[in-house]
Amino acid sequence: MKSRTGKRRYTVIGLLLTAVMLFPVYWMINVSLTPQQDMRKDPPDLLPLHPTFEGYRAVLDDQMPYLGTSLLIGLGTVALTLLLAAPAGYALAKIRPFGGGALGLALLVAQMIPGIVMAMGFYGIFLDLGLLNSWWGLIVADSTIAVPFGVMIFTAFMSGIPGELIAASRIDGAGTFRTFWSVVLPVSRNALVTVSLFSFLWAWSDFVFANTLDSGGDLRPITLGIYKYIGNNNQEWNAIMATAVVASVPAAVLLVLAQRYVAAGVTAGAVKD
Repeated sequence: MKSRTGKRRYTVIGLLLTAVMLFPVYWMINVSLTPQQDMRKDPPDLLPLHPTFEGYRAVLDDQMPYLGTSLLIGLGTVALTLLLAAPAGYALAKIRPFGGGALGLALLVAQMIPGIVMAMGFYGIFLDLGLLNSWWGLIVADSTIAVPFGVMIFTAFMSGIPGELIAASRIDGAGTFRTFWSVVLPVSRNALVTVSLFSFLWAWSDFVFANTLDSGGDLRPITLGIYKYIGNNNQEWNAIMATAVVASVPAAVLLVLAQRYVAAGVTAGAVKD
């Protein structure tokens, strides 16, 4: 009986904590359906008693190009991150070049640099190179956050790959690149999914780099599309929240589909046999 009572207590506590954490999501959906004239109602309605889809119509009319740009930047960031992080992680885990420990420490320190500091540095560099207000400039900038994380994940995961597997491929005549491409990458699926997911989410939700490096370009991400609705004298809250709801759907779907791969990829290397 005590065991059952304890499980029920923990279940209730878990449900309450989950409700508290998900309340902002519920309120975002509620506000997205609230008519503009009811936004300042006191007290506010806990349910959309007179729902309107004006905000979602604004998304379809105004925000689709921004969503397309965010998708382009997100996929580009994933591709560039995997291109750089996977070989670097393999080298640190299996080849172990001279200075690998110092490089790992540098990657860890890079994770601690505030985004606004990096954004200001990129602004000066991009200004000289003519890369401001370009989607590919944002891909490069977003990748600087994703690559250090990706290298650490790949290094931890690939360290657990049996050395006998790599030795067998070399006995069969495979070189370093062929071993990496045909042997190591296929068994690193969990790490690939994990790094790809986090890289995409960072690029998808980025505002600091976008506002600093691409605030005046023709192709701007969805975070700047949302910001466009906020003015000094007017805040279109139902359109803002509707855009936020639509922008959250791809991230939520990816998280649900990839959660088991992410759990395995993040915890790789935490336990040694």
